[in-house]
Amino acid sequence: MADNTMYLEFPSKVENVAFARTAVAAFVSQLDPTMPELADISTAVSEAVTNVVVHAYPDTEGPVAITTKLMGQQVLVEVKDNGCGIEDVDSVRRFGTTTCSQERMGIGLSLIESCMDHIDVQSQVGQGTRIVMSKRLEQQRGGFGND
Repeated sequence: MADNTMYLEFPSKVENVAFARTAVAAFVSQLDPTMPELADISTAVSEAVTNVVVHAYPDTEGPVAITTKLMGQQVLVEVKDNGCGIEDVDSVRRFGTTTCSQERMGIGLSLIESCMDHIDVQSQVGQGTRIVMSKRLEQQRGGFGND
């Protein structure tokens, strides 16, 4: 299968979390992932977008951009915002820490890390955050569209 890329941009509204999750899952489905692989990717996308909605724009709405790339059996998902940013990414990656003075549990990045093979978080205070996550899928099993 040839490489393929999808790009989405939408406002940081809570009702768009399910849209992002479903859109990415539908796009990734062309690789015929297993149900657990698809659930992991969907969960990671939900958590990343939820983090943007809750933390990146605490008092307003702003854009959320998702780029999903399919490269062979590798899935790469980037979730990007232009929000408040994260002062100390390492501390946020530890369980129980949050950003922008929100009193939340802070398990989103830990959950993303447990669902994906690799996660990279880049952020600048006042300029936003970029989360890149990847997952390698099992070999194609000859399902629908893989004849």
